[in-house]
Amino acid sequence: MSSSSPLRVACIGGGPGGLFAAIAIAHRIPGARIDVFERNKATDIFGFGVVFSDATLDNIDTVDPVLRDALRTNGTHWDRIEVRAHGETVSAGGNGMAAIHRRVLLDALRKRAEQLGARLLFATPVDVDDLAAGGEYDLIIAADGANSVTRERYSAGLGHTVDQAAVKFIWFGTTYQFDGLTFLHKQSEHGNFAVHGYPIGSGLSTFIVETDEEAWRAAGLDGFDMSTPPGPSDEVTQRYLENLFADETDGHQLVANNSRWANFRTRRTRRWHTTTESGVPLVMIGDAVHTAHFSVGSGTKMAMEDAAALADALSAQPGDIAGALSDFETVRHPQVAHIQDSSLPSLSWWDHFGEYYRAFAPWQFGFHFFSRAISEQKISRRDPEYVASAERGWLETYGAGPLDTPLTVGGVTFSTRLLSLRDAGSGGTLQIGDGSSSVATSERTAPGAVVVFTAPDLATTSLSAETQAHLDALCSEGPAGIVIRGGTPLSRALAAEHIRFGHAIPVIVVDPPSAVRARRAVDERDNAATMVLSGRADAVAYEPQVMTGAPSGALAEAHR
Repeated sequence: MSSSSPLRVACIGGGPGGLFAAIAIAHRIPGARIDVFERNKATDIFGFGVVFSDATLDNIDTVDPVLRDALRTNGTHWDRIEVRAHGETVSAGGNGMAAIHRRVLLDALRKRAEQLGARLLFATPVDVDDLAAGGEYDLIIAADGANSVTRERYSAGLGHTVDQAAVKFIWFGTTYQFDGLTFLHKQSEHGNFAVHGYPIGSGLSTFIVETDEEAWRAAGLDGFDMSTPPGPSDEVTQRYLENLFADETDGHQLVANNSRWANFRTRRTRRWHTTTESGVPLVMIGDAVHTAHFSVGSGTKMAMEDAAALADALSAQPGDIAGALSDFETVRHPQVAHIQDSSLPSLSWWDHFGEYYRAFAPWQFGFHFFSRAISEQKISRRDPEYVASAERGWLETYGAGPLDTPLTVGGVTFSTRLLSLRDAGSGGTLQIGDGSSSVATSERTAPGAVVVFTAPDLATTSLSAETQAHLDALCSEGPAGIVIRGGTPLSRALAAEHIRFGHAIPVIVVDPPSAVRARRAVDERDNAATMVLSGRADAVAYEPQVMTGAPSGALAEAHR
């Protein structure tokens, strides 16, 4: 293709990512010829609601107002998130979001793409090599979803990996109208079940349910034949969940649409573009190359933002598609990686929500949930009254503020939960104190000793069975306290919770120092308050500052 010839683009997949790629390219490259191939019929719509943050709406609106216009006429918007557990409700504001039915969104995107000159071909499965060999296209975009045939065809050299979550989820709709994003938690005789519910317009709300495999099997929900083609829904599960959550939904029915249990899979891909055997550039966007748990953002949002960035890169380098695709990846890959890294603590929370439900009072359960991704200080900037209510819950329980509540470890009572740490000399022992009193860790595990556990590096959502067994053996020796250091922010928190929930032994988590000296005291206090108030640790200490600019291990940074 010369810089003066019209760009010819084939897009495999007529979902939001593919359609918005057509819209964005039509805007950025006038005269481009864009064909969108969708294997399903136009009437085949799987799924229910799609959620967008206010920030995402602003980004997409700079390309085309189609999403904001659709939301204005057919969507819903909210600012507060509710968590309902143990018969009580806690809520936090400052979380601007909007949602729309997937069918309505697709209708709007299809209409807009055709207005801008794109050609949409439904019930038209295509093979990437056949498209490339025909010589009709300068670029092929694969937006064919998490089960992308295109990605699998060119998987060699792409560096694609998949991590599967422990809990199971299933996606329904309901005629019950939630006011905004609402999380319902309920314990049946079979185990714990949780709902993500939110209104999507069209008289429906989305109703996503999660549970662990043990509860899933105990409830008899493991009989659906997952080998059946898309379409049939799990009616046994539908009836069970309708009955289980009847009180919370005023007896409203659930609505099925290809509803079947699955385990969420986080997909990461090192390279998003390649060249077909016949030499045509190929780029993949959206779920085909990356996914992030739906508790932190939708795949639809990420795919549409990919499409916008791709169009920008192509328009910036007319005639140089290879260079444009490299620039697209350079810009977009780190942004997606940040979302995926940020989603890990949230995904981990949902893998363990049953444990948290059983361990915490409603006020602390709610704060533990809201602080899974951001610190107390950031939550307070959004809704100071909510944070004040959580702190009142602590005060009523313990008689002082989170960091001012005394803690006894190894026969020493500290006056604060924000402690100092230094090496105690030979043997690698540590001295931990509050400025007036201190306790030394022991080299040997023995009754009454304060021992150190080094957390593992962790790239998944749970501790391994071996690590849990190690912690159980350590606790069986009867230590007065355990100090956790090393590993990652998530692995330290999970190790601390395993000890606190299963053995009721005081735990001090040791984090690296804050990265910015000027904000060190503020960052460390915020991080410690978040860890203690949420119940993730009994106290927090920090490694000594070694050098300016050292990476921060604070939970607030890791969960940002």
